[in-house]
Parts: sequence; structure tokens; C-alpha cells
Amino acid sequence: MDDKHWIIVTAEISATLDQVWEKWTQGAHVVNWNFAHHSWCCPRATSDFKVGGISSYRMEAKDGSMGFDLNATFTQIEPLAMIASVLEDGRKVEVRFTKSEKGIHIEQRFEPESQNSRDLQQMGWQAILDQFKTYCEQ
Repeated sequence: MDDKHWIIVTAEISATLDQVWEKWTQGAHVVNWNFAHHSWCCPRATSDFKVGGISSYRMEAKDGSMGFDLNATFTQIEPLAMIASVLEDGRKVEVRFTKSEKGIHIEQRFEPESQNSRDLQQMGWQAILDQFKTYCEQ
């Protein structure tokens, strides 16, 4: 898929690569940042972090009014550099971690779904990445 079909979100994080990698890949950390808005939460996150392994993240409104599970299978892992996965609906996701002047640059790209607008999807995924940045830098 060429770049114009992917949705891309990015962040610059003031932390070490080891810290960023750990907080991205371990469920015990994912529950602290994997939500787009303070009215939502991630009460459960599990990850069998290996190629062929599955991640399962529960995202839900704190008031219990709605929620969903985001499940994916890891298809490629380059330690401290890149993670590729496929969501259960077949969409691909890639995350790249590179050192930068400010710390670590994260680029996350994903294939959009057809239910919500591209702009809404980009805003939601960017908000989650911004939560991750805040969690890493506290």
C-alpha cells in the first residue's frame, strides 16, 4: 500500500529507546496510556510479544456505556526499531522507533477502516499516541 493510503501519526518523546520500547510493548504499561480521551480507559492489555503472537487491548468508556477489544497478530518485530501487526479485521499497522535530537521519534501508520472518516481516525490514533508520550515523559 502506498503512503497516501496509510494514515500516519507521530510523536517525539523525551525518553530513552529502552524506556519507550518497554512502555509500548508490555501490557502492564499499555493500560496506562491506551485511550484517546480522559473519559476512556484501557482496563486490560495482554500481549504475547513475538511474531505470530497476539495482543488484546480492551478500550472502554469509564462510565461503561461503550467499549471494544482491539486484537492484533504480530507479523514482524525488529527489537527497538519496528513492530508490524495485523488487526483482526485485516488492516495492517506499523510502528517505527528512531532516535532523534529530542529523544525518540515514533511513527505509527495504519490502514484506515471504512466506518469512520480518515480525519476522525487520525485524530483518535494521534490522541492515543499523545497519551503515550505523556505517560513516557512523566
